[in-house]
Amino acid sequence: MASAAVMAAVKSRLQANWSRCTVAYPNELTVLPAAPFLAVQYPVASEEQITVGAPSNNVFREEGAIRLVLMVKPGTGTTTYAGWMDELRALFRGKQFDGGTTYAPSPDVLDDRNDDGAYWALSCAVPYKFDLFA
Repeated sequence: MASAAVMAAVKSRLQANWSRCTVAYPNELTVLPAAPFLAVQYPVASEEQITVGAPSNNVFREEGAIRLVLMVKPGTGTTTYAGWMDELRALFRGKQFDGGTTYAPSPDVLDDRNDDGAYWALSCAVPYKFDLFA
């Protein structure tokens, strides 16, 4: 799971720049909203110490991925929502904000895994690094 600082930075960026649909952050909603909605996930993260010998100023680097999952109604096609995913990818492509850096988001995958029962899921993964000081 990503650190609180990373999750806060991503949430802040989405709140300031994304208004197309409701955003579901990890464990914040008790009932899923109607489609379409965007689910934010943090499937992988790791941290390593970059510098040593500077108490309270050592750099610890967290690296991981932000997964953005656009949940839409099945049967509504991909034209509109592929455009939304392109906007999301551009929002995080090669950006620096709140102490972190994001890199090239993966393109959407369209195959049998997109069908999630009540929803049809388009997703991308955004690699990131975030430096923490302690």
